[in-house]
Amino acid sequence: MTTKLDIIVVGGGISGLSTALKLSRAGHHITVLERDDTPMPENADDAFEWDRRGAPQVRHSHAFLARLVSLLKANEPDVLDKLFEAGATEIKFGEDLPVTMADFIPEPEDAELNMLTCRRTTFEWVLRRVVLDDGRVTFKTGVGVNGLVHESDVASGLERITGVTLEDGSQLTADLVVVAGGRRSALPDWLNDIGVGPVQEEVEDTGIIYTSRFYRLNSGQTYPPRNGPIGGDLGYIKYGVFVGDNNTFSITLAAPTDDAELRTKLSDPATFDEAARKLGATAPYLDGRATPLVDEVFVMAGLLNRQRHFVVDGKPLVLGMLPVGDAVLCTNPLYGRGCSIGYWGAHLMAQAINDHADDLLTLATEYDAALQREIVPWYLSGVQQDAEARRVSSSLLKGDDPDVDTADPKTFMRSVLREGLLPALRYDPVVLRAFMRNLNLLTAPDAMMNNPEVMNRVFAIWQDRENRPAEVPLGPKRRRDFLELLSSAA
Repeated sequence: MTTKLDIIVVGGGISGLSTALKLSRAGHHITVLERDDTPMPENADDAFEWDRRGAPQVRHSHAFLARLVSLLKANEPDVLDKLFEAGATEIKFGEDLPVTMADFIPEPEDAELNMLTCRRTTFEWVLRRVVLDDGRVTFKTGVGVNGLVHESDVASGLERITGVTLEDGSQLTADLVVVAGGRRSALPDWLNDIGVGPVQEEVEDTGIIYTSRFYRLNSGQTYPPRNGPIGGDLGYIKYGVFVGDNNTFSITLAAPTDDAELRTKLSDPATFDEAARKLGATAPYLDGRATPLVDEVFVMAGLLNRQRHFVVDGKPLVLGMLPVGDAVLCTNPLYGRGCSIGYWGAHLMAQAINDHADDLLTLATEYDAALQREIVPWYLSGVQQDAEARRVSSSLLKGDDPDVDTADPKTFMRSVLREGLLPALRYDPVVLRAFMRNLNLLTAPDAMMNNPEVMNRVFAIWQDRENRPAEVPLGPKRRRDFLELLSSAA
């Protein structure tokens, strides 16, 4: 029988709540410490007004991928039920297909590809409601942590974390401390303060700044048909539309960090809306059918890909402490993986604790091994994608023609993706399924590219590109044309 532990969870966001949920249901006693003073709202709309200074990303677009949905169905189906009660919906794979997808035949495995639509604040609100209903969880808001309590472990020669120091100077002790403090987590500083570290990390700038705005459908209005693209990448701007709960949706426009002119324009609400009307996938949503939920555009900068190493050469830095979510690994939010990876990481941690609660050394190494095996490949894939995106956006910012025909393999692959893969998603169900499994974290990052059948189909469509009808543009091809459109509309 697994030893039952007293566990402190530092941080009450998605990763912290997911950890508390899973570990409390395994019989452990949990104390969640959330720095933001956020009393429990009455409903999902009130939750959107949460003052979440410690998690500024909550009022940006979020995706809830099939990896997350399938884990909830298998382990916490009641959470999904409460999300649906709160207004969330499920996007079922096979519905709203492009009219060009003539050969689609439903398969039993298609149910694994269903995604969830709701606002990040709604997801967090429902999770907290469920956690608060568990008698093994104590949830404290407005309580900040500024350090770790520790003692020497003679057997291992490591420091063992035995609790946390609060901002008021008091201490709380526990058998295990889970740090879910997000991208801004001070965990490396806390470890330095007790003589452990420095924490090794890799950091790569995503190269983008993120702007988002939320809207609600007007009375009697419906969402536009969802049988086409939900976003696009024009090199100088990346964009997407995300359906939410209770007739809401959000639009995100991401500009390169070194494009000060475009960044400034997108931070203005009127210009943001006008920009969205010039982009293929978002324009139908701003045709008068919806009203902004708030007046402002939410802007988020300093977006990093970062991996921190708390186990080095098979040896943990400390015992009795496990990081989860963005505190250990964060990725470009543009890919919509953050919430799913946070919950997935909590799931892997719960499995490790179930197997190794009596051995803190093995617990730390096995949990880290699971992260390296399951989640880190997605981090590495994102870093590679961002590096290529920065190269393209830099070229466009200099005024270079994106269609220059060279023998550069990267240029060739961009052509294959743009004129092979993207059309294939509208014509070929085999390619669509492979793409969606990859998008939803259900296969390895390189699984689709390494699948000969899928890539042969993509290349066949690419080779036939001259015989197809012209593609519907995702937006102005050149940055200067886009800026001129915005200026003429001002």
